[in-house]
Amino acid sequence: MKDIKWVFVFYSLAAVASMCGIGVAVAMRSPLVGIAAILALVFIMGSGFKTKKRMRDQGLL
Repeated sequence: MKDIKWVFVFYSLAAVASMCGIGVAVAMRSPLVGIAAILALVFIMGSGFKTKKRMRDQGLL
């Protein structure tokens, strides 16, 4: 349990929530909500990969 990187757990849960938001947008037939959810997903995934690279470069992974 001590090796869990909680920041990555947060990023993954936020990405899953964004994916769920895409599903909700489809169900609502709302393109605006869909675009917002897709943009949020891209931002969250990008931030997660950027954080992983930064931590790997610092030797924390």
